[in-house]
Amino acid sequence: MTTFIYDWRVPVNKVLKLSSLLLALTVLTACAQMNPSVAKSTGISSNNHDALVKYYEGIAKDAQIKLQANKKVLQEYEARPYYFGRQGLDAQSHATANVQAYEKVIQESLASADLHRKMAMEQNNHQTKMVKLNRDRDFTSKILEYPEYPGN
Repeated sequence: MTTFIYDWRVPVNKVLKLSSLLLALTVLTACAQMNPSVAKSTGISSNNHDALVKYYEGIAKDAQIKLQANKKVLQEYEARPYYFGRQGLDAQSHATANVQAYEKVIQESLASADLHRKMAMEQNNHQTKMVKLNRDRDFTSKILEYPEYPGN
């Protein structure tokens, strides 16, 4: 009668390989960048600062509209808290949190818009300087200083 001897080392090696693979995958996923830049998510190139200024100003404008709506709701909760009961307290604190969040969004968006506005001005100044330099380097124009130059 032959007895079957089970080798337990083979499945343990497979389990160790699989668990180490899952651990490595988990670590890589956790370290991955979660928020790509705004330029990538909106389709605006990162060096188009004028478009980014408009984008951030649009975000600030939308947040301003939502802020005004939440302030109006908050004023209603504060004026007549007895209409809303216990749920009104939760809604009031939620509206207060929304107001603070929208104020923060407006502040950050306007700061980003100002930054990109400055960068756009620097970029335009740099391009203007490059055009002037290239105009000075125009070798096809007539050179008046040298009469023996055959291009005159």
